[in-house]
Amino acid sequence: MSVPLWILLIVLTLAFLAAGSLKLTQPKESLRERMRWVEGFSATQVKAIGGLEVLGALGLILPAVTKIAHWLIPTAALGLTAMMIGAVVTHLRIKDPISQAVPAAVLGILSLVLALFV
Repeated sequence: MSVPLWILLIVLTLAFLAAGSLKLTQPKESLRERMRWVEGFSATQVKAIGGLEVLGALGLILPAVTKIAHWLIPTAALGLTAMMIGAVVTHLRIKDPISQAVPAAVLGILSLVLALFV
């Protein structure tokens, strides 16, 4: 694998691990302050989203590191891409204020583009 691809995989893995871990470890009430979108989801759904982000992150890096099941890398990237499309749609649906919607949409679109590249 090329160096730019390794860098991209590491950056995406760290970003999704951080985001997913936050959703898995914090109660919905704590997340509500920073993430307005959690209002439209149950606590179980928020935890499931976090779990999928962590699994997707692990699916990006572990097959490359272990040299086992390389097909998981593009599969995880596609799954994370689908999640990012859902995130952008959710932010648009709840009509986040521009100060929150723009950074969230930019981050979502950037993650989407990076995941598609992988």
